[in-house]
Formats: sequence, structure tokens, C-alpha cells
Amino acid sequence: MRIWDENLLQGPPPLVPLPAVVGITVHLTFARRAYELAAWYRHRGARVVLGGLHVMACPDEAAAHADAIALGDGTLTWPVILRDAARGQLQRRYVGSFREPFRNTPAPRRALVSARDFLTTASLIATRGCTNRCGFCYLATAGLHMPCQHRDVEQVAAEFAASGQPFGVFLDNNLGADRAYLRRLCRALQPLGKIWSAAVTVDVTDEPDLVREMAEAGCTGVFVGFESLTDRNLSDAGKRTPPAADYARRVRIFHEAGIQVNGSFVFGFDHDGPDCFARTCEWLEANRLACATFHILTPYPGTPLFRQLAAEGRLLHRNWDLYDTGHVVFQPKRMTAEELAAGYEWCYRRLFSAASIWARRPESWPAVPGYLAMSFLYKKMNWLWPWLIRYRLTGWVWRPLVELSRWRRGESSCTPADYGQ
Repeated sequence: MRIWDENLLQGPPPLVPLPAVVGITVHLTFARRAYELAAWYRHRGARVVLGGLHVMACPDEAAAHADAIALGDGTLTWPVILRDAARGQLQRRYVGSFREPFRNTPAPRRALVSARDFLTTASLIATRGCTNRCGFCYLATAGLHMPCQHRDVEQVAAEFAASGQPFGVFLDNNLGADRAYLRRLCRALQPLGKIWSAAVTVDVTDEPDLVREMAEAGCTGVFVGFESLTDRNLSDAGKRTPPAADYARRVRIFHEAGIQVNGSFVFGFDHDGPDCFARTCEWLEANRLACATFHILTPYPGTPLFRQLAAEGRLLHRNWDLYDTGHVVFQPKRMTAEELAAGYEWCYRRLFSAASIWARRPESWPAVPGYLAMSFLYKKMNWLWPWLIRYRLTGWVWRPLVELSRWRRGESSCTPADYGQ
């Protein structure tokens, strides 16, 4: 088996020897490219299997471009697909169940990818599913019923240790959905001496001692979907979250534990006017968020939001290439599409300006050099990344920043007295 990643600028897809079976995970904004690759291989005699969230949302569309499609959990379905292909009995559609215990899912074969090419190869998944069903999220897609499941914490810790990587990223939708599980996971990770980041919801700060355990276990950063500073937007989206007025206090809890916060914000909700952009950036700077990710509200096919906007006649088109949260694909309620696009772009220019980066620096001076290095490397040096990727230097550049973070973690005692508790 070979993995080919177009993001690594590796040239034409592998052809010699011709693969018997090609599996492609289809994401919405790359659907057109996935279909092009499928046609390229099928024309040469390979069998193509498509899976992924977009296939779940639009199975009939995807089936027209493949020999087979996989719906649901593809991990345990894949061996069945390969056996059928070897016997010449490939079915048109395979449906995997999410009911199989998550602990039975095999660990990924990380040896297939080179650590030189990535920030880390320790991409980890401890839990699957989410307790929320926000109307704009892919997890709310009709027909997708993914229960919340956990892997054994010992499995996750052993996989992280075996990766040989000093830094890991948890890809879970919400690692803190089950706080008792997160607490057990932290205790399993703490002896490894590694650092990691994860996505959590802001209500994990209901238990400040759990946040401290996260820090002691090596958590240096969290990705938090705040989504909006307007409660009515959050309510309309069906997001269960504390009031936006309490966000600042909760961010402070992360910061006091030495955990940086990357906030996610969505623009274009029905209660958003042209003032939402400046208000959000001012809040980010006042609360010293290390980074932020902005999105234009995007109605993914199959979600309640898509059905709502389609019924209201507010969809501008169905060109999936532009459903990437960076383009306006629907008619907003309280501003024009042009105002929404311009405000989104303005937020990114402001966030990654030198003035904003400096305004958001950590209050702890020992943390400032690493923060500045990451901030400027992340967005202020976009010209450098293609060169680093092409010459396989990504891991080499990233490693010193990781080691600096590990050193700072080792210097911190992380005792309650340090947090004013």
C-alpha cells in the first residue's frame, strides 16, 4: 500500500505499477479533484472506491464517479472491500456500522508516512462523535448517526508513545465531551513527557482542576469553537454552550494553566451585522487568544442549515469548490454577500498584522518568544511554506519550537498555588 498526498507537491499520481484498487476520501471542497483522480485511474483500469463525509452527504453524486462507494465507518469495511475486489465481486455500495466498539479499530500504519514531511505524524483519535448536533456541522448530516465512543486510554497512550513523536494532535471533534474519560486519558498521557493539542468545547472549564490536569499531561494548546459572541446565533445553531459573556473568564482559566487558545469563529449567522467583525477582533485581542480561525457560515449538503437555506431560497449556487468557509455561498440576512466576504478578509488581515500579534502576546514573558515564532511562521511567512514542503524540511523547522514548548512544560510545576486557587 502507498499513500500519495497532493499537499506535498509530489507531482503526478503514482501509476507504475498500476494500482488494482484506489481509495479516495472525498471532502466537499475537493470533490471535483477527487472525481478527476477517480476518472484518471478508472480510465487506466484501476478500481476506485470513494468514501468520506461528502460521500455520506451526496452518495448518488459520488457513485457516478466510482466503482464502489463506502458509507459509514470505512475502517472495518475496507478489508471486506479488498476481499471482494480480489475475487472480482466488488459491490457498488458498502455500508459500515458505527456500532462496532471503537477500541477494535486498528492503529494507523504511521510508518507509511515520513516525519520529515509533517509537523507531526502523531495524529491521534481517542473519541469519536460529539454530544452536540450544531445545525451547521457535518455531524448533523441526515443519515449520519455516529454515537460517541471511546478507545481505551491505555491504547491511546501506547499509540502516542510508539509514534516516536514529541508532539501529538488529537483530531477528536471534542476531546472533552466526556470529562471523566478526559481525566483518565490525561493521567495515562502524563508519564510520556510529550506535548499535545486538542479540540474541546469551552465548557470543559466548568472543572478548572481538569484543565490543570490537561496541562500537567502535556496539553499546550486547545482549539475552541466559540463560533459567535452573540447568544442568539448560538441558540439558533443549536449549540449547547455557556453564554458568550462568560467566554473571557473561561479563556482565562486555560491561560492560567499555561494552555494557549485558538478560537474558531463563524460569520454570517442571521443575527450578524457588519459590526460583528471588528467586535470579534477586539475581543480576541483583549483576551489574548494565541490564534483564531475564521469561517464564513457554510451550509454543508445534508445538514439542517443546508435544508433551511435551500427552503428559503437563499443558496447562491451549489458549486462545491466554493463551499470551503472562505466564500459566501448564500444570502446573509443582515448584510450583503459582499460585506460578509470583505469583513471575513479584513479579520484575517487584522489578526495576522504585527500589531495584533503583539497585542495578543501571552502575559507570561517566558512564553512570548515561542508564541511570536509560531505566529509569524504560521501566516506571516506563507511564501516559505511551499519551499519547506517541496524540500521536505517541515519537520526540521517545526522541531525546535516543539522542544521549546516541551522545555517550558518541564519548567512549570503546575501546582494549584500557581493559578491562584
